[in-house]
Amino acid sequence: MIAVRPMMPEDVAAACRILNQIIEIGGTTAFEIPFSEALFAQSYLEGPDKICCHVALDRDGEVAGFQWLGSHAKLPEDCADIATFARRDPVLKGVGRALFAETSKHAAALGFSAINATIRADNRQGLSYYDKMGFLDYSVAYGVPLRDGTPVDRISKRFELRKG
Repeated sequence: MIAVRPMMPEDVAAACRILNQIIEIGGTTAFEIPFSEALFAQSYLEGPDKICCHVALDRDGEVAGFQWLGSHAKLPEDCADIATFARRDPVLKGVGRALFAETSKHAAALGFSAINATIRADNRQGLSYYDKMGFLDYSVAYGVPLRDGTPVDRISKRFELRKG
């Protein structure tokens, strides 16, 4: 059983470790520089663009992943932006699905009509996850450079929320 609840200050250290491990592995997030716990809290827990941020807990109550939903200046007001991060070791199957069930329900309750996900084209796991959640491709930003200058496309996918 995977429990999902809003992120709390006591989750920051574990969630930050998950994100930094993903950054260190490379190739699956647009982030290339690790987060300090203070920056992580500012970005995912307290940020003015945050709509919600949920954590998934394993059976021992440990953070196994988190999902952030926020506003983005380049998106319509009725469209929220999403980011999902799941623990790599040990992997807990179903974390992303459990998180998205809660996040999408929350977004719909707040009146959003859609959710945007923008994923690196070389992130096969992320692309597959959002496909499984029902997101559909709608645009591509070609050749967005990484810090070292390597161009990597960014694929934007959209999930239409069901009304009432």
